Amino acid sequence: QVQLVESGGGLVQPGGSLRLSCAASGSIFEIYGMGWYRQAPGKQRELVAASTRGGRTNYANSVKGRFTISRDNAKNTVYLQMNSLKPEDTAVYYCNAGGTYPLGAYWGQGTQVTVSS
Repeated sequence: QVQLVESGGGLVQPGGSLRLSCAASGSIFEIYGMGWYRQAPGKQRELVAASTRGGRTNYANSVKGRFTISRDNAKNTVYLQMNSLKPEDTAVYYCNAGGTYPLGAYWGQGTQVTVSS
């Protein structure tokens, strides 16, 4: 089993920035891919960004050029730097990890990101 704990969500104005963190513990040897998904009210959960242990990354088209995923394998932590935030980025952001990529078997509890003036 892998446990994922997220932090860093909150309320930010349009154009602002936030940094999300997700720390993994437990059976970390299982982890190959780590990433972030989000779910807005009334919408399906969607991939935001993901990274393999070796540094391969994938981004949703809607966040390319604004969001950056990074990973510290020594700390078993993945980050999501979100810049130039838009109201449509408002959602619950979930950390995801596991032995497959880009979607793993484990989920964090989610952290709310609200972009509003």
